[in-house]
Amino acid sequence: MLLLLISSLIFLFFAYHFSWKRRNYPPGPTPLPLVGNLLQLQKFGYDIFHKWKKEFGPVFTFWLADRPFIFITSYEVMKETFVKDGDTFADKQLNQIDKKKLQRNYGVLDTNGEMWREHRRFTLSQLRDLGLGKDLMQEKILLEIEEQFKDINSHLGEEIDLPSVLDRGVGNVINLTLFNKRFETNQRDEFTYLKSLIDGLRDVASEFRYFIQFLVPWSSKIIPGPTLGDKTKGMKEELDVFFVKQVEEHRKEIDFDTVESYDYVEAYLKEQKKREADGDHETFCNKQLYAMCFDLWMAGLQTTTVTLTWGFSFYLHNADVQLKIREELDRVIGNDRLITTADKNCLPYLTAFINETQRCANIIPFNLLHVATRDTVIEGYPVKKGTGVIAQIGTVMSDEQIFPDAHCFNPGRFIENGKLKKVDEVIPFSIGKRQCLGEGLARMELFLFFANIFNRYDVQLDFSGNLPDLDKSKDNFVTPRKFNAVLNKRYV
Repeated sequence: MLLLLISSLIFLFFAYHFSWKRRNYPPGPTPLPLVGNLLQLQKFGYDIFHKWKKEFGPVFTFWLADRPFIFITSYEVMKETFVKDGDTFADKQLNQIDKKKLQRNYGVLDTNGEMWREHRRFTLSQLRDLGLGKDLMQEKILLEIEEQFKDINSHLGEEIDLPSVLDRGVGNVINLTLFNKRFETNQRDEFTYLKSLIDGLRDVASEFRYFIQFLVPWSSKIIPGPTLGDKTKGMKEELDVFFVKQVEEHRKEIDFDTVESYDYVEAYLKEQKKREADGDHETFCNKQLYAMCFDLWMAGLQTTTVTLTWGFSFYLHNADVQLKIREELDRVIGNDRLITTADKNCLPYLTAFINETQRCANIIPFNLLHVATRDTVIEGYPVKKGTGVIAQIGTVMSDEQIFPDAHCFNPGRFIENGKLKKVDEVIPFSIGKRQCLGEGLARMELFLFFANIFNRYDVQLDFSGNLPDLDKSKDNFVTPRKFNAVLNKRYV
């Protein structure tokens, strides 16, 4: 009798996990009890998602431990879901790991609802007012490029750590945007330290055990050793010290009677004072400001430097691409003057190179974990409120049907009759209401950094001829490439 009972319970356990719990969801890979499909994420890459798309169609279910997520791998279905029905999927699954320790209750990366909407609107508005799409922001970026030129010129013909030079430039741009201050030559150690903290946060999260803890918070209770919160708490606190110091110094300098603001923090503090005068001490509180600084600094530095280092790596790997970029620059620009965004329409191949860099680097392998805010339907499947939904943009950008020979770096795929061809499926900044709010700034930086360095310098391999590593299989995130290069002036 006992044996029959045990056998029945085992049968019911597996029947539930392998069949019953999956009955109302789109088909997908069979999940294991408790861990779901998580073990299949151990090998980095998009091949597994392409395999499942081919097997189950453009919409399938993937189980993060005991929680189902609907994966969308078709651009057309993404538009229907995240654009046309954007409000339904504006919320994301908030990471609850050691929430109290990490203090991530604020910002825009880990908030939903009115708090998120309010500060996303405010940030987009301030980026526009600070000169995004105007000459003011471009002037700040070009200032950093000229400072980079000084660094490079002092080491012409020598091996240099080019990614580190790029890091400082991008770091100064985001710091100028937030605080209207840059890291001067005597402050480079401070920037190096801050960058090491951000790299440390990334490196911890890229370890498989902590990647799993991020996706499945309760796993931290059963995986031996320190939790993700324990590993990152100190680094986050050190970054907070920097942001608090910057903000408080800024607060003393601001003329609150002026309308115009010169940076994000100044605009925030003025809005904070206005709200507090009206009795609102929560919406624009100090904790929210520090969290916004962290979110914007982290996102503004990481994604841009990752893309830049991959772009230079692809460039060094492809001699034919180098030749075409130099030929276009010589024909259109013809000297070593600073290139501006006004030149962009005349440099279609260079722009195609940037598009292909973003497509091939494909730096978001596992996109935001959205949740449905109401009951809805996706491709005929009922989706209950609270169900997780993921726009798998990486699969779209490596789809062989859209991009033949998708693993081949080929900027020419974006050129048609000598002109730049728009391809909607290139969506490196994601899609929908959670689309990267720094997209405009990142696009401007990428064009200006690539165009001006390629125009002024001949970028070559280091003296040993080592090509940058293009292997993504070592980490759970796409990380910056590390390499040395030798630069010489193209115009004397």
